[in-house]
Amino acid sequence: MADLPGGPYDIEFFFDPGCPFAWQTSVWIRRVVELKGINVGWRFISLKFINEKNEDQPSAMLEAQERGLRYHRICAAAREELGNEAVGDLYRAWGEAYWYTPGEGDILSRLGAAAAAADPESIVKSLGLPESLLAAADDDSWDATIRAESDEAFRRTGPDVGTPIITYDPPTGNSLFGPVISDIPDDETAVAFYDALRTFADFPGFSELKRTNRANLDLPLFAQ
Repeated sequence: MADLPGGPYDIEFFFDPGCPFAWQTSVWIRRVVELKGINVGWRFISLKFINEKNEDQPSAMLEAQERGLRYHRICAAAREELGNEAVGDLYRAWGEAYWYTPGEGDILSRLGAAAAAADPESIVKSLGLPESLLAAADDDSWDATIRAESDEAFRRTGPDVGTPIITYDPPTGNSLFGPVISDIPDDETAVAFYDALRTFADFPGFSELKRTNRANLDLPLFAQ
C-alpha cells in the first residue's frame, strides 16, 4: 500500500462516507486537530467491499454502499491529483451535506433526501476542485486502491471490527476500531479522550473495551 502524500502523520483515519459512526468520530478528531495540532492522513475502508459476501442485505443498504464506493473513487482521484488535504475536505463536505439533512418520514425516505443533498457535483464545485474528478465515480480502476486500504485496515486491527479504524503513529503504530461515539464531546473532554486512547493504543497488550448500550446518534438525519 502506497504511503500517503504529505506524511508522516500522527494518525491515519480509515473512513467510509456512508458510516455515521465514522462521521461522528471524524468530527471529534478534527476538533482534536485544532486543539492539539496533530495531523491526520485520510484512508479508505469500503463498506461495500467489507460486506460483499453478505447476500442478505436490504436493497437500500446496497445502494448506500455503492454510493459510498463511487464517492471513494472521487476521493482517490483527488488524493492522487491534489493530495491528502483534498480527501479530508471532500469527506467533511459530504458529511456536512448528508448527516445534517433534517429528516422526514421513515428512515429510507430520510436517506434518500440526504443522498440528494450530498450531490458530488455540487460538493466538488463548492470546494473549488477540478470538475474532472467527478469522472472517477464511474472508473473502477480506483477500486484496487480502495480495496487494498480496506484490507490493510483489517490487517492492522484483526477481523470482525467495523468503521472507523484509526492507526496511531502509522504505519507501524497500533490501530484500534473506534472510538464509536454518539455525540461530540466538549473541548476539554475531546482532548482527554484522545490522550486516554493514546494510552490504550500505545500499550501492545491491549486489545478491547466495549459496551453495546449506546445513546442515539446526535445527527439531524436520525432525529426522532
